[in-house]
Amino acid sequence: MQDETYVDGLPNPTEAVLFDKDGTLLDFTGMWGFWTDCVLNDFRDQLATRGLRINTDELPQIWGTFHDDQGRMNGYDVRGPLAMGTMDEVYAVLTWHGYRAGLSWAEAKIMVRECLAQAEEEMEKHRPARPLPGVREFLEQCRTEGVVMGVVTADDTPSAVKHLQWMGLDSFFDVVIGTDLVERGKPFPDMLLLACERLGVSVQHTVVIGDTDGDMEMARTAGAGYRIGIGEPGKIRLADRTIQSFHELLNGGLNR
Repeated sequence: MQDETYVDGLPNPTEAVLFDKDGTLLDFTGMWGFWTDCVLNDFRDQLATRGLRINTDELPQIWGTFHDDQGRMNGYDVRGPLAMGTMDEVYAVLTWHGYRAGLSWAEAKIMVRECLAQAEEEMEKHRPARPLPGVREFLEQCRTEGVVMGVVTADDTPSAVKHLQWMGLDSFFDVVIGTDLVERGKPFPDMLLLACERLGVSVQHTVVIGDTDGDMEMARTAGAGYRIGIGEPGKIRLADRTIQSFHELLNGGLNR
């Protein structure tokens, strides 16, 4: 059993804090916007060589993303597949759009994998992961308070660890759980339960911080002690509390 601390004066003692990764620890649009632009631009170019197309006005319908006049991603729907889906689900959605554009299912699967491989090369070159404001300070505060921390993400575990390393945040976390380690991803409770098991903490004394209702539903069904949403007020309906920045949790956010 970990030492008990109290989050913002709440009655539930806190043994651990578990974080979503994308949109919670790191700037979602900055990193996944870069990735999305790489994948979709390559995908559309390859379709064009076959005389097929996906129009710019169709882009938001693929992964629940918003785009500027040049087709660059500049926002996302927190309820959409890019924000809440597993990577396999994201790949499957794009494969469907390739099929819908005129490819065979097999051709679409191959094209998607080729585009993903090219995007990963660009990601390695540019490493666009950036922590959100106040993240590092809050992680340091949690560590000082003796609270153990972990990451539970819809991403695959190796990619999640790599992104944390790019930001220099990996040393803060005692466990990183991706969808590849469990039978069911978010919004099911499997990842959270596995993280708590590996940390040796009580689910009831765990705080979960995330940017979607998928994170909050995972926490609710697992029986987590407290759910904090990060985002615009009213957008994350299942949160016990919503913050717009980790700065709101500093200097008193965790009190013994």
